[in-house]
Amino acid sequence: MDYNIQDKQIHIVNLAVCASLKAFEEYSSRSLNCRRDIISAIRIKLRPYIQEIAEREYAETCMGNVRDKIIKLVMALDKTPGVEDLAAEVVTGDNGMTLHEHSPYGIVLAIHPATNPCATLINNVISMLAAGNSVISIPNPRCMETSLFLAEKINEAIQETCGIQNLLITMPQSRNEIVTEIINHPDVALVVATGGRKMMSHALCSPKRVIAGGPANPVAIVDETADLEKAARDISDGASFDNNIMCISEKCIVAVESIIPEFVKELEKNDVYYIDNEAEMLQITKTVLNHDMKMIRKMEGKSAMEILQEAGINPGRHIRLVVMRTFAKHPLVLEECLMPVVPLVSAVNFDEALETALFTEQRYRHTAMIHSQRIDRLNKAAQVMNTTLFIKNGSSLAGIGLNGEEKTSFTIANITGEGLTTARDFSCKRSCTLTSGFSIR
Repeated sequence: MDYNIQDKQIHIVNLAVCASLKAFEEYSSRSLNCRRDIISAIRIKLRPYIQEIAEREYAETCMGNVRDKIIKLVMALDKTPGVEDLAAEVVTGDNGMTLHEHSPYGIVLAIHPATNPCATLINNVISMLAAGNSVISIPNPRCMETSLFLAEKINEAIQETCGIQNLLITMPQSRNEIVTEIINHPDVALVVATGGRKMMSHALCSPKRVIAGGPANPVAIVDETADLEKAARDISDGASFDNNIMCISEKCIVAVESIIPEFVKELEKNDVYYIDNEAEMLQITKTVLNHDMKMIRKMEGKSAMEILQEAGINPGRHIRLVVMRTFAKHPLVLEECLMPVVPLVSAVNFDEALETALFTEQRYRHTAMIHSQRIDRLNKAAQVMNTTLFIKNGSSLAGIGLNGEEKTSFTIANITGEGLTTARDFSCKRSCTLTSGFSIR
């Protein structure tokens, strides 16, 4: 029986890869304008379904909220770079010319997370198709049905535009055995994985080129020179967005002791419930962490009001974020909790705050923020933290383009070093040299 199951899995994988390879070969014969037309068609096709996709994702994952999911989906549609990201470079001189261009890998395997499943799918597909690849998508099992629905709409847009079938293939199962078969298939050229530790370990065992976005524990530093009103608003916006399931969202605050009373007042103006007494600290801790001091999965992505209610705390007003005063080695500080409960750790001065922030971020080198008016501190913190995303005097959301100038990416490759991934990351750099002079200078 085991042999039959394995044989069936190999058959399913072979069918998917063969279909994807055929689509890639046909796609390779088309022009760059064809890629542009496909991406434009995807954007037009999906726009009327944004509300429905957000509602379906929320209903299936039971995490976050519909309003913020809509924002993420719109960002993925509108701010993901397309073919324009593939800028060529030319070097000329007396001895000839060399042209550096971006060429497709071929078949790309894209593994998606539970936290941003649909936004990541849209973002990845636009970038990967812009680079000229075909895509095999493996959705997270917690959002399988919605991902299949979204992929169907994307494929409709592609086929209506150019007639190519199977340019995006979405696997209806995400078992480890199937993932392993696809990863190791000789015709799959690139593996792109976005998710948690287990998936990263799985993907990084691949002999192929891997782009991996893995664990995070983003921290925000607030010093005594910060604009506390803005810092409180930015942190509240980022940490409460989609109930803090985003990998970039503020998961911990480290603030200089002298400004904490005023900072807390500003936080409370932004629908924050502040906890600094042992009884409520214990109630919250028991509600969100299990006996092993790990996040309780059923609380993942729940709203602040739901968490407070579960803890038996009545705040007496609407709350979107809970901030709890604690110490640097508290499990809530060291565990990446995907929920709007954020620990606040104090420091005597900026240097101690930076040292504490480095400790709490745990060298995942993913995301960090700082709120300060001193340029030397902004620079020092950026150098010391050395994170993939570093945001100065802004919300974490500015790091992916919301109310900021950055492009949007939902695969933030902190593990393999690409950072915010776009079409150029999903392409190979190729050089073509012409000798015997080619210069008009």
